[in-house]
Amino acid sequence: MTTSIPAADPTSLRRVAMTALAGASIEWYDFFLYGTAAALIFPTAFFPADMPPLVAQIASLSTFAVGFVARPVGGIIFGHFGDRIGRKRTLVIALMMMGIASTLIGFLPTYGTVGVAAPVMLILLRFTQGLAIGGQWGGATLLVTENAPPDRRGFYGAFSQAGAPVGMILANLAFLGVSGFLPDESFKAWGWRLPFIASAVLIAISAYVQLKLEDTPAFKALEAARKAKELAAGPGAKAPRSPILEVLARHPDRVALAAGAFLCIQVFFYILVVFTITFGTNKDLGPGLTRNTVLSAVLIGSMIQIPIQFWASSFSDRHGRRGIFITGAVISAIWSFALFPLIATGSFPLIVLGITGGLIGVALQYGPQAAFFTELFSTKVRYSGASLGYQFGAILGGALAPIVAVALWKNYGIVWVSVYIAGSALLTIISVVLLLETRGADIHAPHEDD
Repeated sequence: MTTSIPAADPTSLRRVAMTALAGASIEWYDFFLYGTAAALIFPTAFFPADMPPLVAQIASLSTFAVGFVARPVGGIIFGHFGDRIGRKRTLVIALMMMGIASTLIGFLPTYGTVGVAAPVMLILLRFTQGLAIGGQWGGATLLVTENAPPDRRGFYGAFSQAGAPVGMILANLAFLGVSGFLPDESFKAWGWRLPFIASAVLIAISAYVQLKLEDTPAFKALEAARKAKELAAGPGAKAPRSPILEVLARHPDRVALAAGAFLCIQVFFYILVVFTITFGTNKDLGPGLTRNTVLSAVLIGSMIQIPIQFWASSFSDRHGRRGIFITGAVISAIWSFALFPLIATGSFPLIVLGITGGLIGVALQYGPQAAFFTELFSTKVRYSGASLGYQFGAILGGALAPIVAVALWKNYGIVWVSVYIAGSALLTIISVVLLLETRGADIHAPHEDD
């Protein structure tokens, strides 16, 4: 059954796509900025000076993981309200939360000033970041994909997905720029705060979304049908079940498989952009590279990742979501064994090759993911279902990846980090194989749960 809900006109759709890209980019900038700081600055700024360096490093990366623990919570909260009050209003709240939390990190006192209160406040703000990113992805993705025509849903969904590599580029440029203009002592003392304070721009973007964008036609149709049903039922009618409970009751397998499909993306991505900094700059067990060398390589790889994601998303519009997704996971598994030997050479071109090859494998999966996850669920539970799959995959993959990688590297050798990546890729392949192909699905048609 095909419904008559039209896609947005081209001008409106471009405005929505570019706004989603801008909001997602700054949101991810804030999230990744923390990851870079957790690897380079926070071990000494927010933990005791007499703590062993490795313990401080793990403690700092553990605060990074707190954001991932909060992401499913954010997915649950924002998913509920995104399916109830709309995609746009929920996205505005998520953007505002991230902007405020990230700006406040830039003003936090260090351990040397307030003692144990410093890491406690850092953890609370990191948790807030996690809540915000847990809600942002669903809002930005659905604003674009529910407005897009069916044969271009993958391409337009890539705009919200491009926020991750663009955010990574912005975060690395911010650190490279500040550290390049300041002496190392000044950078470690106060310069690292400037990129966080710049996050205040996200507050302005959230105001633009609120004032200039409309909610999606799919949600407007759902809201009209819901009001008509409530009017027909009359007073005293039974309240509808929460969208979160609805999707977990009807589609627990779909949510679980979506999380599994996201696993390889998260594990490999956060090893590429967080753990490689720790490995690359280590003078004892790693090649002992400079901080800027590794950050520059990640920057170049992220720039190449963006067009690959758009290409993969357009390819999925023509040939299906699953095939290109599985191809990306296979490449990730194979390339994981080339990554660290290439970094260990100390040759900048080979370091760039290693990180870029990994990010290409990620891009082939991450680009089509927005359309893939959108098409897995019906309108009334789509924000909840897509967000839960995405965020549970994030906590299982991204939250643990840098910590697991450090533990494997220190205790068993760097090759076991590659085995870890390959194992996550295998689980992703199995999950995608078990999911149905969604290309061409009418996302406005009633599903069995409607």
